[in-house]
Amino acid sequence: MINQNFVIVGVLLQFFGGLSYLVDTLNGKIKPNKVSWFLWSLAPLTAFVGEIKQGVGIQSLATFIIGFVPLLIFIASFVNRKAEWKINRLDIICGILSIAGLILWYITRVGNIAILFGIIADALAYIPTLTKAYYYPETENPNVYIFGVANAGIALLTIQNWNFANFGFLLYILIFDSMKMFLTW
Repeated sequence: MINQNFVIVGVLLQFFGGLSYLVDTLNGKIKPNKVSWFLWSLAPLTAFVGEIKQGVGIQSLATFIIGFVPLLIFIASFVNRKAEWKINRLDIICGILSIAGLILWYITRVGNIAILFGIIADALAYIPTLTKAYYYPETENPNVYIFGVANAGIALLTIQNWNFANFGFLLYILIFDSMKMFLTW
């Protein structure tokens, strides 16, 4: 275990890795899937609220930045005319299931439920972008995923109390961002 303040290093890495993706989005170099990026902002921010309710400390900042960076990219995608907003059946299914999970959390108001449904919603939002990254890797920028892995890894190394609230979302991000990193590299 390392000092909990190292979470700030991970948060900064995630932010600067996201800036690379943000600039590429604004310049039209890459084409973010707006459905995925919107849900990637909503789900982690929901999990962040759940972590706060469960008393997670500074590690919750790692989850916050995981949602904040996609929010910036989602907003920037409206400047990029090449960004995808064509909604196909897969996007609809993933979006409905993702939002349904968030509604279920809202109904239960239990922090760990928010984290669990944040994970489920975020994972479903990965499907359209993973599909796009597999077939068109040139439309992605791996930096946001590389630094996402670094952020989650650092935050996991700072955990003192290993319970679901402290590690659930971060472990999920470590695994899924690793997959996206390798698909887009």
